[in-house]
Amino acid sequence: MEQRDVIVIGAGPSGSIAAALLRKRGWDVLVLEGQRFPRFSIGESLLPHCMDFVAEAGMLEAVESVGFQFKNGAAFVRGDAYGDFDFSQKFGDGRDSTFQVARATFDKVLADEAEKQGAEIRYETRVTAVDVSGDKPRVRAVDVQGKEYEVEGKFLLDASGFARVLPKLLDLETPSPFAPRNAVFTQVADGSEPDAFDRNKVQIIVHPEHRDVWYWLIPFNDGRCSIGCAATPEFMSKYPEQLDDRLKQLIAEEPFMKRVLEKAVWDTPVRGMAGYSANVKSMHGKGFALLGNAAEFLDPIFSSGITIAMRSSSMAASLLDRQLRGETVDWTNEFEVPLRKGVDTFRTYVKAWYDGRFQDIMFAKNQPAGIRGMICSILAGYAWDESNPFVAEPERRLDMVAKLCAA
Repeated sequence: MEQRDVIVIGAGPSGSIAAALLRKRGWDVLVLEGQRFPRFSIGESLLPHCMDFVAEAGMLEAVESVGFQFKNGAAFVRGDAYGDFDFSQKFGDGRDSTFQVARATFDKVLADEAEKQGAEIRYETRVTAVDVSGDKPRVRAVDVQGKEYEVEGKFLLDASGFARVLPKLLDLETPSPFAPRNAVFTQVADGSEPDAFDRNKVQIIVHPEHRDVWYWLIPFNDGRCSIGCAATPEFMSKYPEQLDDRLKQLIAEEPFMKRVLEKAVWDTPVRGMAGYSANVKSMHGKGFALLGNAAEFLDPIFSSGITIAMRSSSMAASLLDRQLRGETVDWTNEFEVPLRKGVDTFRTYVKAWYDGRFQDIMFAKNQPAGIRGMICSILAGYAWDESNPFVAEPERRLDMVAKLCAA
């Protein structure tokens, strides 16, 4: 039986960050990744808080050297109304900028850096079974040649993202509180003029007739961008079944997207994702913990997924280091409860987006003084900073300000 200190399922951002942080503390780490990198992945717009964990893992120089698209904020468009946030004007401390990245390149950079720091990554290796009943968790894996083997570790971290390996194998899944939504998306050579829109900001665009239907446009540094649309299954069912035709028709309905993408070259197949929101009964158990999207995914509207994933990796690596050195760790009160605090803050904002309150605030002409900086801090990823009133009391504050803006 192969023995390792820590087994990580998945080499995406959360898995690579966790592996690097554990290697820095001297632990033997094996990462089992189902795909071969580079590979396509959605979620290309990072938040500034992400860079705190990239730096902590010793990967910042490698990421900065690639030349990814600079990002300093977020812009919102609804018809003729436009509003944007500049991260330099946020409430509190923290980074003011980040990047918009093609995930195929970004994820490989992180994984390569984790390997340079001593983590072993086995690509094209699927985890088919897990046993956590014994003293140590045991994983059964199958490599690309079909060879099956088992590995035993002192602890297991699931960073498998939307594959959600442990939630499926250990029956941890539970319904998300959000209504099901689908997304269609791709990457194109946008062909837009330099002044067509602010390429330093992710663009969030509201459908001209349906406030709960929205588009994203995430520009890259090479004249390309990620585009997509998110809506309910019922809304999507009114459009062509063929995904390329569906997304093109959706974009043709929205003036901003239609204008910006008028000369776009559609050179990448359109992909779809159905019912993407997910949750779990618990983020940890005997001998294991869940990181990032493997635990819970809210919604892509505020690009919170990678931030939550990286923060969970940082927290788990620190706690696991203590546990492996013989300390007693309370995974509920030291990991799940504080992690969910920020997740719940993001959850409140996702809810407020779809029920209209956030949009009422965003596009209001009479916004109360000071609230933009506090909201901007959350949009930058700092959803755990309880000195921010919109983190400490997100529901009450949002409701109060939405009513003031509507008055």
